[in-house]
Amino acid sequence: MSVRFRLLTEEDVKAVLTIDDLIETMAGALAQFSKGSVTQPVRTVIPVGTDDAFWGLMPAYVPPESLGATLVTVFGSNAARRLPSHLASIVLLDHETGALRALLDGRFITEARTAAVSAVSSRLLARKSASSLAIIGSGVQARSHLDALSRVHALKQVAVWSPNAAHRDRFLADAKSGPVKAVDHAGEAVVGADLIVLATSSPSPVIESGWVKPGAHVISVGACRPTQREMDPELVARARLFVDSRAAAMVESGDVVLGIQEGRFDAGHIAAEIGELVNGARGRTSDTDITIFKSLGLAVEDVMAADLAYRRAVERGIGKELTL
Repeated sequence: MSVRFRLLTEEDVKAVLTIDDLIETMAGALAQFSKGSVTQPVRTVIPVGTDDAFWGLMPAYVPPESLGATLVTVFGSNAARRLPSHLASIVLLDHETGALRALLDGRFITEARTAAVSAVSSRLLARKSASSLAIIGSGVQARSHLDALSRVHALKQVAVWSPNAAHRDRFLADAKSGPVKAVDHAGEAVVGADLIVLATSSPSPVIESGWVKPGAHVISVGACRPTQREMDPELVARARLFVDSRAAAMVESGDVVLGIQEGRFDAGHIAAEIGELVNGARGRTSDTDITIFKSLGLAVEDVMAADLAYRRAVERGIGKELTL
């Protein structure tokens, strides 16, 4: 028998998902994950040929109906090919038969849901008066985070730095949210900022602990391998640390794994998962706490975002029906 499924391109997905939708959807996904109602292993990652190329498999089942997986690749050499370094495809399966239900381009979903999760963390952990944002990095994640964080904070000042001046200038030209400026040094962006986003491909720290003021909220979305870190280890040790998944952080995050190996802290330094905060756990304890959200990305986030996109696409007749 043939199997019919819906194919959704990146443009199709963009047509049916908004960042506001994703912020609320991700809050629900994180809450379900931390309650233990989601079946999801830590992602499987294998190297491909060289040190800067990886392939990952991220499956998840979210009862009662959301079942699927993300196939993600990270190829650092793609910039020379004028391709994104991160590419992804998401498959949704019928929860009753296992048949293919939909195939979606996952690049935009990965970009947008990452920023939406960061916005959830900031809504729960940043000081309510937070109004200044520093962004280290100027790629797609920098852009999506500016968009998402402007939905939960009244941003009065945004400073961006990355080592590539041309990329910084392009980011500045594309920015549409708030008063955005490019600066010439990472410290110039970070010092005094209420919110700090680290969205880099750097395998070593891009900020120093002394730059980060008391009360700041730091969001780290780069350094997703156990040998990489993008934060000063002293900063991680002095802050209240939050993650999307304890299990993943203990395997994938160099900022956590290396800190434990060096004896700076132990696993108990992770204060909570963001989903636990959504479910009522304690987050910030004072206005002077430095809080860190170390984001790695979860399959449940992709599957729930893809499921929402699929349902809306069916309602609106978007995408192509194909036979396998």
